[in-house]
Amino acid sequence: MSCGALLRRFPRLAVSAATTATARTALASRALSDQVDFYTGSKTEDVILRREERPAEIQEAYPDIDKLERFGKYVAAILPKYVQDVRITSTKELEILIHPEGIVPVMGMLKDHTNAQFKALMEITANDVPGREYRFELVYCLLSHHYNSRCIVKTYTDELTPVDSLTPLFKSADWGEREVWDMYGVYFAGHPDLRRILTDYGFQGHPQRKDFPLTGFSEVRYDNELARIVYEPVEVAQEFRKFDLDTPWELFPKHREAPEHLITEGGEGEKKE
Repeated sequence: MSCGALLRRFPRLAVSAATTATARTALASRALSDQVDFYTGSKTEDVILRREERPAEIQEAYPDIDKLERFGKYVAAILPKYVQDVRITSTKELEILIHPEGIVPVMGMLKDHTNAQFKALMEITANDVPGREYRFELVYCLLSHHYNSRCIVKTYTDELTPVDSLTPLFKSADWGEREVWDMYGVYFAGHPDLRRILTDYGFQGHPQRKDFPLTGFSEVRYDNELARIVYEPVEVAQEFRKFDLDTPWELFPKHREAPEHLITEGGEGEKKE
């Protein structure tokens, strides 16, 4: 018996299934709305170009800024569930700030929509601010060859919350996400081969984190006896010292006089008898 015939024979089952689906959708929407709107509380942290402040100057410098503004509002109207803010930066680029759960829907819309066609993912990077609740800000740089336009999508996460991988949408996201994982430790769920790409397999920590020590945790050297490269804990030969270089010549009084070949008669560097 098919599913449609089963639901027609047992109407209560159809009502129950519809009720369950509605409740599940409402629960998901409620869970998403309960998330902290990170960008709403940090809009003043980034230096952005607001058209309301200097309309004449901005319009003269960036004649296409109207198109960027209209497209940003258009994206926010289509996906209000995920888009938290839209900005125009000082470099005449559109920034779309989204919720972490909207990475795949928003990026899919920007790639496949007729008015967007951002089919090239040029770069994936991140920014680490340890003092924030969501310390990592992920940055996706998109390029539309059709419209000769660029777009930046930003989202946020922390050390433990995974982010959906974009490898099903963009093949170039493979190595980009591996680099962010290697340097910052951001985990991408669904990545087919998430492993280190810039450091060695046995490397400890993530170098681009602000709390990563400058000396690292291990050092590499070639062992002549073992005839191979070995890893050892870092041994600092001396402690970090603070040198006072304000008046270095006070430590070398003999060098305060000008050399003989630079002395001229009546000059400032006349040799003392």
